[in-house]
Amino acid sequence: MPLEILDPVSSAAELDAMYPAPMSTSIRKVTRRLTPAYRAMVEASPFVVIATMGPRGLDCSPRGDAPGFVRVHDDSTLLLPERRGNNRIDTLRNLVADPRASLLFMVPGISEVLRANGRAVLSRNASLCESFAVSGAVPKIVIVFAIEQVMFQCARAIVRSKLWNPATFRARADVTTAGKMLADATAGEEGGAEYDAELPARIQATLY
Repeated sequence: MPLEILDPVSSAAELDAMYPAPMSTSIRKVTRRLTPAYRAMVEASPFVVIATMGPRGLDCSPRGDAPGFVRVHDDSTLLLPERRGNNRIDTLRNLVADPRASLLFMVPGISEVLRANGRAVLSRNASLCESFAVSGAVPKIVIVFAIEQVMFQCARAIVRSKLWNPATFRARADVTTAGKMLADATAGEEGGAEYDAELPARIQATLY
């Protein structure tokens, strides 16, 4: 049965009436270029989420590598190597159609996150791609991200979730596995225990 939306909010004016005005710090923390402190967050981050939009809809995908894998070219330009994945290339397809993108940088153990909004171009320049090689593996694409807006996000979400608290970490057996999720999605045609057993070695063999 479809969920009935009770008393929906349908305008910005309604929202403004419900929430107090933001503190000045929430406005003034937004910059158009990387400050030294913002640059330090990018260079310390081993994990970023990239959000894009295209003709087939929205996408929000994780990217990760050694800290600083997102290279700061200058205070308004970031370079993201497109490492090996599942070849869906949803992010890249979206960016070809619509250059707008948003990045969310996270640093393990740090409760603030960094948000950057801007526009991206896909570069296949050989020398640029080769500069991101790891163990001889060269990415086919580097995402060149032009910053239009950058800010830090306060710690509340991370503090509430206890994301970095080891006491809250879940055991693998307590949470569903990739094999189980794939089996559910394909009505048992793929995935399962064999998939789970082979997955760790396959990931290590195909990281780059």
